[in-house]
Amino acid sequence: MNPEAQQDVSVSQRIRMMFYMMKPNETSFQILEEVPDYVKQATPFFISLMLLELVISWILKGKPPGRLDDALTSISAGVFSRLPSLFSRSIELTTYIYVWENYRLINLPWDSPWTWYLTFLGVDFGYYWFHRMAHEVNIMWAGHQTHHSSEDYNLSTALRQSVLQIYTSWMFYSPLALFIPPSVYAVHLQFNLLYQFWIHTEVTGKEVPFSSSVSHLLKIYAVVQFALMLAFYEETFADKAALSQATLLLRVCFIILTLTSIGFLLDQRPKAAVLETFRCLVFLMLYRIGHLKPLIPSLSFAFESQRERERERQTQAEGEAGSMHREPDVGFDPGSPGSRPGQRQALNRCATQGSQNV
Repeated sequence: MNPEAQQDVSVSQRIRMMFYMMKPNETSFQILEEVPDYVKQATPFFISLMLLELVISWILKGKPPGRLDDALTSISAGVFSRLPSLFSRSIELTTYIYVWENYRLINLPWDSPWTWYLTFLGVDFGYYWFHRMAHEVNIMWAGHQTHHSSEDYNLSTALRQSVLQIYTSWMFYSPLALFIPPSVYAVHLQFNLLYQFWIHTEVTGKEVPFSSSVSHLLKIYAVVQFALMLAFYEETFADKAALSQATLLLRVCFIILTLTSIGFLLDQRPKAAVLETFRCLVFLMLYRIGHLKPLIPSLSFAFESQRERERERQTQAEGEAGSMHREPDVGFDPGSPGSRPGQRQALNRCATQGSQNV
């Protein structure tokens, strides 16, 4: 998928893609590089729908639809599942392209509505069998059980995806590569995932006890740090083309460390404070060596060391002092206070010798 193609996705399309209400003529692409990253485009709608669910739950039940720590865990799992795409293309697309380029039987037209609808049915059929096998085969359940590990059932649960699940799901879609172009498959693979988001809700269902054991200040701190992590996560995906592999790796490790530390804080683990302090020190270290930067540019001054500020003041002072003690120009006035005695005497001798010669 091509992040640069996202500017061609209208607001109407971004809303309709959440419910699979898209038309073939607006989502058909000739090559894979033209396919937008619809999942990334849906991020604002994930947040908006979860907030809407929260408001409706408060109105109907007087309580949130779930617990804060459980919701953050679900969103964290979603972040984890997307991190490998920073380094390489998804294995679901890589294996599909390999089968298409080496073993395809026929080449269906990419711009045909019939191809679009056939792919819709094929991807849904493949997902059905993958999901069923993921509940019946132990090794597949090991990767899929993350999605079912939540004690709540709300929209945030839809984001609780496993980072290992795609390493078993790709085989159920590979038969489509015998006749369906990769660009059409890539579109429906994303729509199939987005459609499953809004059905994960139980706003009018059974009430869930809300845990208040964690202090409100700690919850606020965890939410703020989680929001900053999400902004940093989005920025990393947006700038990944301009970042080195070392920077990407360090940023991924820092995201994982941040999510782990937030989980420790919400669980009130004994070592939570130590881990959070270590995370802050890691941030400062990565900032100093240039792999991280504050999300708010004006805050960068707060991370500058006293030594750097002293060095800047010293350099400025030396520059001002140098401008005050500059050498006089060639056409100086011999009698002026700024002229040097040696130069004045030399000029006087020249004037005396000249008068004697006359």
